[in-house]
Amino acid sequence: MTAHGPLVWGGFTALVVVLLILDLAVLNKNTHVLSMREALRWSGSLGVMALLFGAFLWWKEGNQHALEFYTGYLIELSLSVDNLFVFLLIFEYFAVPPALQARALKWGIIGALVMRAIMIGVGALLLARFHWIIYVFGGILVITGIRMFYMGEESRIEPERNPVVRLARRVMTFTERYEQDHFFVRTATRWVATPLFLVVLVIEWSDLVFAIDSIPAIFAVTNDPFIVYSSNVFAILGLRALFFVLAGAMDKFHYLKPAVAGILIFVGAKMVVSAWMKISIPISLAVIIGLLTAGIGLSLLKPRLDEKAAPP
Repeated sequence: MTAHGPLVWGGFTALVVVLLILDLAVLNKNTHVLSMREALRWSGSLGVMALLFGAFLWWKEGNQHALEFYTGYLIELSLSVDNLFVFLLIFEYFAVPPALQARALKWGIIGALVMRAIMIGVGALLLARFHWIIYVFGGILVITGIRMFYMGEESRIEPERNPVVRLARRVMTFTERYEQDHFFVRTATRWVATPLFLVVLVIEWSDLVFAIDSIPAIFAVTNDPFIVYSSNVFAILGLRALFFVLAGAMDKFHYLKPAVAGILIFVGAKMVVSAWMKISIPISLAVIIGLLTAGIGLSLLKPRLDEKAAPP
């Protein structure tokens, strides 16, 4: 593991705090549906911030750490985009009004930042003590990528089978409908939860499931916990704005999921063969960019068959 200087840690921490304050307490203090213009502006700004932070790492610590950060950021961003499809299905299942989706995403992302930090710490500790786990991680990623490729868009969201949902409904009482943007409301006799709280629980659970894939994926690039966490943070911070950018067009990017599956298979295979063959960071970065570009490009150039057949 590589030690980073106080300037790097301090700069990253300060930048993340400022971005969180701007996103959650200033620009979006009053929860509302982000317009396409707002979402594009904020999503683009976070992308620029990630590029600048990578440039800062390049200046301060050299090109190796910067390239690791950029590669990890692209991996996490691509997997986060796939997570957005799941968020959309969750909102459809629970019939979440558009005005409340931003609030659910806000708290879901805050929880994800904490959860990722814990999981990255555990993952780094395991890799440091048991190097053979890297092959286990790699195998999991390859299997997940193959399943994602063949499952395509046939995945289903079934919250009624979710253990967190079952436990919550067993120990808590929920209102039958949403109560504005409240998670809990007071009745004549007690406090009860609203469906919005249940939605946040399902979002956190889905992020936990995705983290099981995404965190091992970035460990294929670097074992440095700082690079792993910082790339995760920048990808997660842009997730809410990116949701409103892509929400109306997710069905257009039908080749994006196979591209993400290809990324998982590639990084998984890289981990499995790491003892015999080293794949450089520039090559990894080029493969990931190529797969994402191909997925987006094919989606735009080759519409779905049902779209072609649809009447004008």
